[in-house]
Amino acid sequence: MSAVIDQDTYDVAIVGFGPTGAIAAGLLGKKGIRTFVCDKLHDVYDKPRAIALDHEISRVFQQMGVGKKIKPFLEPFTDSIYYGVDGQIIKRMSTVAAPYPLSHTPSVVFTQPPVEKILREYANSHASVTVALGLTLMDLTQDADLATLSLKHEDGHTSHVKAKYVIGCDGASSSVRSLTGIQLEDLGFDEPWLVVDVMVNELGLAKLPKTSVQYCNPERPATYVIGPGNHRRWEISINEGEDPKEVATPEGAWKLLAPWLTPEDGTLWRQASYRFHALVANQWRNGRVFVAGDSAHQQPPFLGQGMCQGVRDAVNLCWRLEAVLKNEAAETLLDSYGLERKAHVIDLTTRIKGIGKIITERDVTKARARDAKLLADCGGVVTPMPRQDVQPALSAGLLGSVVHPARGTIFPQPLLHSSNGHQARMDDVYPAGWKIVFSTKAGDEVVQAAQHHHLPALQSLKLGSPELTEAEGVLDKWFETHGVLAAIVRPDHYIYGVCQTAQDVATQLDELRLV
Repeated sequence: MSAVIDQDTYDVAIVGFGPTGAIAAGLLGKKGIRTFVCDKLHDVYDKPRAIALDHEISRVFQQMGVGKKIKPFLEPFTDSIYYGVDGQIIKRMSTVAAPYPLSHTPSVVFTQPPVEKILREYANSHASVTVALGLTLMDLTQDADLATLSLKHEDGHTSHVKAKYVIGCDGASSSVRSLTGIQLEDLGFDEPWLVVDVMVNELGLAKLPKTSVQYCNPERPATYVIGPGNHRRWEISINEGEDPKEVATPEGAWKLLAPWLTPEDGTLWRQASYRFHALVANQWRNGRVFVAGDSAHQQPPFLGQGMCQGVRDAVNLCWRLEAVLKNEAAETLLDSYGLERKAHVIDLTTRIKGIGKIITERDVTKARARDAKLLADCGGVVTPMPRQDVQPALSAGLLGSVVHPARGTIFPQPLLHSSNGHQARMDDVYPAGWKIVFSTKAGDEVVQAAQHHHLPALQSLKLGSPELTEAEGVLDKWFETHGVLAAIVRPDHYIYGVCQTAQDVATQLDELRLV
């Protein structure tokens, strides 16, 4: 639906129909929540910006039912090799070994335009979602009951849309953020870089590395990423005295690509100069208004987590909105969205900055010292470090009182043996929602504690039962590794709390009654 009806009232209004906004609209639409989403642009941007995703995001696509449509546009992410000052290997980032903990390839590269189109189509497929394009947000006000969006059409006239809640997914220069007075905090990273995407021909492919590469070269740090098919990306630092606009011309881009390719080796798809920032919103909620995606945070691209962070925002907020709008949860549940996501973004951004510091050291002496330390730390033998090891757990927000390293991490998704003799992913058998999952070693007293403190929305499953028999031992190994007997899992698959005793179960389920 493309028309806007003046004074129409929705449960949720979303400003911005990029990946974060489209996923939020799709998740809300799937639950029948009346949602309005608008954007200035009529079509998806036809060039790639994000290039990497991880298995948590593939799990979201699975949950939305679009995973199979998106799969043709994904490929496994190769290892990333870090080369030091003198061309030696100083670090290697890889992926966790199979069987995969979430049953999806842990790290992938993807082609953004067709994936974003699928996400838009999915959101638009729900009767409860109204999509209006070619609109610009001019004003945003709110009172105790509703927020009101003033939207300017391309022909100059203005419409007004009311909603119980608003989500600003309108990018780094967010109007929603500005109009609600939300400020950005600087996390201490600001560098000019050129990003170049090339469709490389066979002649060019023969010249290029077979893995992705981080060139930790003080003279000009650079990143090389192997994308899907013959798509290759370079992120190249811009040196002092160079004009960002000039290096972003085709001539300037080919000049900086000269160590790898010539114009005869491929076709430029996109070249753009950016300032890589590390920023986070000082608050993620102002009354009825929330920010998400690039509106709420920006981070350097060294682990390819930019779009992943926006998807996490959407999932985190949308299950809370569903609980408040449809399941009579307390409105205060929405407050923990910002607590969780801001802390997580700061933690992950700090880790990304640490990796960026390895790549971007400009002092040759310090760079050699960096190389020597990295090699000394691994005894001179560089072993692959899984990218997933960098991902932090949730450290604040809606978490149980029993402190444990597994609390706030993502619960695995094992492959299950199904009744027809085939294998099925756990989320396809038991869709997203509150769950308590018991290990095979959980005794009757632990299981009965959950029954005695039963919550209506909580599904109880025991590993090894006919209902939960896994095919690869992923979940059994997880329980063994963490030394727990049960896990209480939230609708976004993050672990609210783990239980080692029946008292742990009783305590944390009682806490949940108060949410």
